[in-house]
Amino acid sequence: MNELAKSSLTEISRALRARDISVRELFNTIHTYAQQKNTDIFAYLELFDADENAIAIAQKKIDDEGDNAPFLTGIPIAVKDNMLIEGKTVSAASRMLENYKAPYTATVIKKLVNDNGALILGRTNMDEFAMGSSTENSAFGITKNPHDHSRVPGGSSGGSAAAVAEGAATAALGSDTGGSIRQPASLCGVVGLKPTYGAVSRYGLIAMGSSLDQIGPLTKTVSDSRVLFRAIAGRDDMDATTIPDGLYPKRSVSRNMRIGVPYHLFENGVDKDVRALFDVTLASLKKEGHSIVPITLPTSQYALPVYYVIMPAEASTNLSRLDGMRYGFSKPADTLLDDYLQTRSEGFGKEVQRRILLGTFVLSSGYIDAYYRKALRARAVITDEYEKAYEQVDCIAVPTSPSPAFHFGEKSDPVSMYVEDLFTVTANLTGMPALSVPMGTVNRDDTPLPIGIQCTAPHQAEDILFSFGEEVEKIRIQNQMRF
Repeated sequence: MNELAKSSLTEISRALRARDISVRELFNTIHTYAQQKNTDIFAYLELFDADENAIAIAQKKIDDEGDNAPFLTGIPIAVKDNMLIEGKTVSAASRMLENYKAPYTATVIKKLVNDNGALILGRTNMDEFAMGSSTENSAFGITKNPHDHSRVPGGSSGGSAAAVAEGAATAALGSDTGGSIRQPASLCGVVGLKPTYGAVSRYGLIAMGSSLDQIGPLTKTVSDSRVLFRAIAGRDDMDATTIPDGLYPKRSVSRNMRIGVPYHLFENGVDKDVRALFDVTLASLKKEGHSIVPITLPTSQYALPVYYVIMPAEASTNLSRLDGMRYGFSKPADTLLDDYLQTRSEGFGKEVQRRILLGTFVLSSGYIDAYYRKALRARAVITDEYEKAYEQVDCIAVPTSPSPAFHFGEKSDPVSMYVEDLFTVTANLTGMPALSVPMGTVNRDDTPLPIGIQCTAPHQAEDILFSFGEEVEKIRIQNQMRF
């Protein structure tokens, strides 16, 4: 890996300002490296050609303004293939949208490019329509974990996580509906943030679960995550669900944090090596002066089934527009019904079809009360449970994923795959922010595989997450838990 590929966003930004490298040299170097590595890991569905005008503008801004230029000026960033960039293909890794050109640009892309001078490297691979935890469900091929090419990178933002981990992107954007940023961040050994629901605009994001989806950063360091989050966050008139600063009570960042740990949630089902590494990390945090507080979240044991009722219901509704009549893939047949059947059976992959069927079922007459509305009530109880827990603690820590990266095809049973979201779905159900930070590695087949620790905090308390993450980064270096 070359030096630029290893460097953090913060380090590269400083090098640009110090004139150690030009914007063009930076883009060309990262772009070339990404092309080379893409043949190995397939993190990108498409790498964009250099935008000469954008490069020239970024360089002039740095030359004219120096340290006063926006911090992201000239930085190449990758974006998940479900965020619209006008005139560019956006497929959500689905045959259904294989040739679809975006008619407008997502707000987060405008913020990066127009407001902050960043450059877009390309669109990264993902599970089709963000449905999956392994990036095995892409219609165009699997993405491989940079640490072991026989294993998954996680999902659904697996392409973004793999690109950052491989050094094929300085940083990347992903989307998170039930852990789709944090779980691949954990399995690839990078930092992944799921912001507070409404903190970042979803305008121009292809929706999966509208009450759950959030766009967030995947980066090499916690400091980079903070920078990228602040660049894309904020109210947006085009997204009525975005929230203003200060909507929720401000939480101060304590020097010595009270870290809640719901041990009862992972007494069973967590890999023993992952549990051991988690316990070592907690012990190190305690030595640093932080308090480890056992807490109980009794309803949270039902978070996974609640999520897998609400999410498919919203997904089936959102994807109903893709019927082959207006845009996207179409398979003409003899009758209108056959048009629909053939278009959707050939245009959607098996996992997407499975979730559409499940979502349609739980919303159907006779079952909506038994499943969907009951899940909504349970969601409210879980949210209240977390809010009460934050009266005792500043944040809540769990392993991000119950196991390290698994082999391709190892979790062909849907239920075993869904369990990968065990610790991540609650942040989406409650709308609270959560951060996954690498805490070290566990060995599999003589290969060190990264694993993350997840911290969840109250609404709009991302600063607590960044403080927690920086502590874990420091501990990992001290303990020489390298990955």
